Amino acid sequence: MADQKKVVIVGGHGKIALLAAPKLVEAGLSVESLIRNPDHAEDVTAAGASPVVLDVEHTDTDALAEAFAGASAVVFSAGAGGGNPARTKAVDQDAAIRTMDAAAQAGVSRYVMVSYARSEADIHNLDPENSFYPYAAAKHHADNHLRETDLDYSILGPGGLTNEPASGKITTVDADGAAEATAQGGPEASRTSRENVAEVITYVLTAPAARRQTVNFFDGETPIADAID
Repeated sequence: MADQKKVVIVGGHGKIALLAAPKLVEAGLSVESLIRNPDHAEDVTAAGASPVVLDVEHTDTDALAEAFAGASAVVFSAGAGGGNPARTKAVDQDAAIRTMDAAAQAGVSRYVMVSYARSEADIHNLDPENSFYPYAAAKHHADNHLRETDLDYSILGPGGLTNEPASGKITTVDADGAAEATAQGGPEASRTSRENVAEVITYVLTAPAARRQTVNFFDGETPIADAID
């Protein structure tokens, strides 16, 4: 029987993960955060999560399934950080897909993917020579793989990330709207606070909401609970 209060965050030392962990704990959940670097354990603990040292880039499906055992949800918030196309594919696509397969293997049906708002559009609009293309392609393929699984997924697509405090209010957009907002209004028209992303993660896991849905969103004027079904 899965522990209904346990959430495993992949990429537990990321900025969004460190903001989400205390919110999930405050909501009554326990959190285990997978991290690559053991030196990051103290930061994860300070955020209220239990650190688990596991490098998802080099971990197979069976080991990931073991790490997910007993959880009620997996949150994928890892990323290679750009700059290296091969590593971007290895982490943002290949490792992400392994975590989906591992979640299914471990019997964890609830899965939240932190993606980005234009993941359905950029792969069709960007020149493959663009330095951002490897990330766009990796996220696009990972998201589409998730949609084809039987997992009870939520794909969250924030805009350009900022360090502004959470407003608790967002604007949701479809894939075309996400691309159009950036094209017409520039980066300022499609900003999303990292802490608002953390709020949305917490909301979709505790409401529960956005089941088998993609939710693209920017900072806005609508309370999260009203913006997301």
